[in-house]
Amino acid sequence: MPDKKDRHIAIFRGKEIRKTIHKNEWWFVIADVVEVLTDSVDPQGYIKDMRRRDEQLAKGWGQIATPLSIKTSGGSQQLNCANTEGVFRIIQSIPSPKAEPFKRWLAKVGYERIQEIEDPELATKRTRALYKAKGYSDAWIEKRMRGIAIREELTDEWDKRGVKQQREYAILTAEISKAAFGLTPSEYRKHKGLKRENLRDHMNDLELIFSMLGEAATTEITRGKEPKGFNANKKAAQEGGSVAGKARADLEKRSGKKVVSKENYLGLGEPDELRQIEGED
Repeated sequence: MPDKKDRHIAIFRGKEIRKTIHKNEWWFVIADVVEVLTDSVDPQGYIKDMRRRDEQLAKGWGQIATPLSIKTSGGSQQLNCANTEGVFRIIQSIPSPKAEPFKRWLAKVGYERIQEIEDPELATKRTRALYKAKGYSDAWIEKRMRGIAIREELTDEWDKRGVKQQREYAILTAEISKAAFGLTPSEYRKHKGLKRENLRDHMNDLELIFSMLGEAATTEITRGKEPKGFNANKKAAQEGGSVAGKARADLEKRSGKKVVSKENYLGLGEPDELRQIEGED
């Protein structure tokens, strides 16, 4: 069964830290934390060296590091994560001038999670504010937020119909994308020159619209045909994606322009407002 917990990207001084909700608290990808604090080009190697240097950390690593499913645009990965307490222990083993501001940032992120539990709308508001601070237009943000809701409806349907493994979710998503755009998510990211970035955060308005159409169509087809199991849902995903694919092809024929674009938001950078929202100094 797919993990229905929230998954987000946090920003510390312009660098991304992947995080997820587990046992009702934030857990952070350890490699991302290490990369941010050390600027290491090989955070996994740094972690190995750090554990060799700190025997106590190595002994308690099984209690600190927990493999959790972290969702990416191309699927999900099992990555070692730590909660706030665990991250504080890791920080003790990293000599870095960023340690103190990072601790303050970490405390603020944890406090915001408590607020979101009490008022779930805050999470949506913060997401909107984050996109706004990055430079996205209000119209783009509305499409992005609607796309998130449509995606959740689809994954709920898959879950009801026997799709349980993260790998299966990634394959079904790839089938929709291939039928809608002629590219799988990994191919699409390569086309846009992306690495770890979220693909949909770098789509233009039309790309978002056709992504929504493909997933919304798949949801309707799934509800109508009630497929059971992975193979049947794969066929429904192909059919739903083809609805968007045909509409895309028709628009391209009439407009004379391609929908799939290499353009993205990579050049926007991180404005001061974004750093303030994320609790940075």
